[in-house]
Amino acid sequence: MDLSEFFLVRYAPEILQETGTHLFIVAIAVGIATLIGIPLGILITRQVRWRQPILGIANILQTIPSLALFGFLISVPIIGGIGAQTAIIALTLYSFLPIIRNTYTGIMSVDPAIREAGRGMGMTDRQLLLQVEMPLALSFILAGVRVATVIAIGIATIAAAIGAGGLGVFVFRGIAMVNNQLILAGAIPAAILAILADWGIGLIERRLMNKRSGVKDR
Repeated sequence: MDLSEFFLVRYAPEILQETGTHLFIVAIAVGIATLIGIPLGILITRQVRWRQPILGIANILQTIPSLALFGFLISVPIIGGIGAQTAIIALTLYSFLPIIRNTYTGIMSVDPAIREAGRGMGMTDRQLLLQVEMPLALSFILAGVRVATVIAIGIATIAAAIGAGGLGVFVFRGIAMVNNQLILAGAIPAAILAILADWGIGLIERRLMNKRSGVKDR
C-alpha cells in the first residue's frame, strides 16, 4: 500500500494546522478557567453562603448541550459571534466545574488537625492557605485541571460549527460528504491529543507530588 494513500498522511499539512488551532483554543480556555476557577474554589471554602450558588451554576453549565451553548453564545452581544472567541468562552464555561469542585474538595480534605497545628503556630488564614492547604490540595487541583483539559479537547471539535476551526473541521466536512476518512482525520488526532494531555498533566502531577514527598522519579 502506498503510504501517500493513507488518509492521515494525505491530510497531514491541514491536520497539523488545525491541531495548532485546536490546542490554542483549548489552552486559552482552560487557562482562563483555571485562573478563575481556583480562586472560586478557595472562596467557597471560606464563604459557605456562596458554595451552593457557585457549584450550582457550574453544574448547570456542564449539563447544557455543547452545540446548544455554542449556538446561544453566537447571538450574545460583544462576547458572541462567529469564530474562536465564542469557542473559547464556551470551553471556559465547561471547564469551570471540575476545577472549582476539585479545588474545594482538595482544601476541605485537609486534616483538621493540620489546620489546628498551623493556627497554633500563629499562622494567619492566608499563610495557612498558601503554605499548608494549597500544597496538600495540589493533587486534587491538578486532577481537576486534567479532567477539564480532556473534556475541553473533546468539546472543542464542536467549535468548527461556528467557524472557530480546529480538528472538528474534518469531522463536519466528513459528515457533510459522508466520508468516514475525513471524520477519522479529525477524530483520531483529537483522541490522541486528549490521551497525551491526560498523560502529560498526570506526569506533572506525579512529579510534583514526588518532589513534595522527597521521592525521586524513576
